[in-house]
Amino acid sequence: MGDLSVLRERLEGYEQVVVAFSGGADSAFLAWTAHEALGPERVLAVTAVSPSLAGFERDDCAALAHEWDLQWLEVATDELADAAYRANDIDRCAHCKTALMDVLEPVATRRRATVVLGVNLDDLGDHRPGQAVAAGRGAAFPLVEARFTKDDVRAASRRLGLRTWDKPAAACLASRVPYGTPVTLSVLREVEAAETGLRALGFTELRVRHYGELARIEVPLAELDRVVARRSEVVAAVQAAGYRYATLDLEGLRSGNLNPAT
Repeated sequence: MGDLSVLRERLEGYEQVVVAFSGGADSAFLAWTAHEALGPERVLAVTAVSPSLAGFERDDCAALAHEWDLQWLEVATDELADAAYRANDIDRCAHCKTALMDVLEPVATRRRATVVLGVNLDDLGDHRPGQAVAAGRGAAFPLVEARFTKDDVRAASRRLGLRTWDKPAAACLASRVPYGTPVTLSVLREVEAAETGLRALGFTELRVRHYGELARIEVPLAELDRVVARRSEVVAAVQAAGYRYATLDLEGLRSGNLNPAT
């Protein structure tokens, strides 16, 4: 079980930290705890903005930074300029983390800070080649060191009154594209538009997996009936994003289900 006192102790061991801040439950919890442990002058939350980050996620990062009085910085990354990233092989996340560390390292160097990521114990069991890249370039994983799982992060966040405790997981938009299908700006725009349209219908936990003209919609099993009940609106939202066909995955929402088995 995650130990908040150990987490604070680990963070206090750094002179300064730069938190890779996506606004999700993990990075938000890490940023808030670092802010409380080290003080506002020793913590900088940095959000990498690129076409793979949904616009509403960027906006929530800004809102959280304001609400919690975090020092916050936006930096642009351009993963799509990397042919290896666009090719979308099973190491796509490694290319993405390389782009992230390329922009975080200079910021951290100027501040004599350590880059910290919101990786938790459960993440270690998934296919996450980007973690090795980040660790190899000096990034630290304080949540792992303090033995936090995903559930631990949410439970601790709830006890602390953080509104992110139940925020739905939202991986980068490129994770909606099956390996081997090229990642392009137009593909990411289609995915984002489809998911935005479905959120407007009240579906907060979802993924739209991209298969050319076909969008495969994943929602929690408890939501399947509601999608079917609003079939016409769902189809219209997906087609408005540029897809021809809308399908519903009867297995429900599974984070990382396009990853190879580990």
